Amino acid sequence: MRIGHGFDVHKFGIHSKPFILGGIHIPYFQGVLAHSDGDVIIHSIIDSLLGACALGDIGMLFPNNDPKYQNINSCILLQIIWNQIKKKYKIGNIDITLFLEKPKVSLYIPKICFHISQCLECKYNCINVKSTTMEGLGFVGKYKGVASEAISIIFKVKK
Repeated sequence: MRIGHGFDVHKFGIHSKPFILGGIHIPYFQGVLAHSDGDVIIHSIIDSLLGACALGDIGMLFPNNDPKYQNINSCILLQIIWNQIKKKYKIGNIDITLFLEKPKVSLYIPKICFHISQCLECKYNCINVKSTTMEGLGFVGKYKGVASEAISIIFKVKK
């Protein structure tokens, strides 16, 4: 068994990209400022999986100054790293915490979990997403951005 932790954060901006969480478009008047699509959930999952495998971090593999990753769908990045990892490991579970004041995303969480489970070729109940506010504190609490943490547990594939 191996465990990895990931974290990501992005600022909101009026003239920005659509707001994407876990590969799902979330209607909101603001999107995020980012080199890729800025999907904090997927970015935190990528870092947690890379951490569990001791393979570095998302910035090492997909640098934000490389034009080929400009505006890329983060689920593509997740699938790239998963295609390498799945040769040796399978998903135990992934637990994600989203830090966000608005918009409320509870209605989208089942879709997000399903989409992530499809990307990672695992059972739906291996993915958990929960959302919390920051009670008005910090940049998230002041509606200036969004953050996500993910913890992944993976198991060696039996041969």
